[in-house]
Amino acid sequence: MLDQGKISELLASRAVGSNSHSKSNSRLKRIRLWLPIIVLGASLAFLIYQGLGNSLVYFHTVDEALALRPSLGTTTFRLEGVVVAGSVHSNTFGGVDFYVSGTDGKRIFVQDSANPPELFQPNLPVVLVGYFSGLTFKSDQIMVKHSANYIAAYPNRVSSLHGKKL
Repeated sequence: MLDQGKISELLASRAVGSNSHSKSNSRLKRIRLWLPIIVLGASLAFLIYQGLGNSLVYFHTVDEALALRPSLGTTTFRLEGVVVAGSVHSNTFGGVDFYVSGTDGKRIFVQDSANPPELFQPNLPVVLVGYFSGLTFKSDQIMVKHSANYIAAYPNRVSSLHGKKL
């Protein structure tokens, strides 16, 4: 038969065990609560970082794009340059083929698959949306910079308008 001391000892040991068990349960509950919050926070931080990184660089100039071509690969980005006079020709995709030049005189051949806007013409700055395919920049959107404010702010980027010196 069990005496009173052994019964008290047995109850005390169970109480210690159940206390230990409740501590591990509460720790598990805290982990289950905080783990999704940490994962969501990390995901949100990553999305904000990517969004800010992509929005801070609106376009790459011709010179930058040529220097970054290996790292850009076939990712879509915006390319800024001046349409080279005499290089614009219609292509079989319903768009135009032409060269854009940068400030150092370097050029990139552009193959556009979209119908160019009405203001598109040689010697005007454009921003193209597309990607590199070998040495060719494959574009599907042309945006023409036509504002007088832009020309006044960056006179060296626009050499002529409709054949006239600015």
